[in-house]
Amino acid sequence: MTAALILVDLMPRIIALPLAPHSGDEVLTRCRRLAEVFRESGRPVVQVRVERPDTAEQPPGSDFADGLVRPGDVVVVKRTVGAFHGTDLHERLRELGVGTLVLAGLVTTMGVESTARAASDHGYELEFVADAMSGFAADEHDFTVGRIFPRFGEVRNTADYS
Repeated sequence: MTAALILVDLMPRIIALPLAPHSGDEVLTRCRRLAEVFRESGRPVVQVRVERPDTAEQPPGSDFADGLVRPGDVVVVKRTVGAFHGTDLHERLRELGVGTLVLAGLVTTMGVESTARAASDHGYELEFVADAMSGFAADEHDFTVGRIFPRFGEVRNTADYS
């Protein structure tokens, strides 16, 4: 079984939000670095973004950040907070022989946490890249990274993957 990098909601309209403790641009830079490390080692990179189910036209900035998705990446479009419900993410990961998910992206207490909880329910081992995600408030992010995520898996930083 291999590990896959799951990058959640790295979309311009979310990156631009006032986030803490890391800015959206800082998170994007770290996620780009992680993606390169995973691609270079032949491990899957999964790019996840959200679309609103209630409208055909999406708000500006709803696509992936420029240059983020590369050929060979798995792309998942979700319509809920987490990346598993209503998508084929689990099946695609199993086809790739993935047993561990390394989670990063935006925001910590929403898309990342919801995806992590569902991944745990599916039996994946989890790793969380604390400095490659951020929240709506620093205290929310810090609590989730310090108290919630360790119950599901291992908390690391971007430098651990270089």
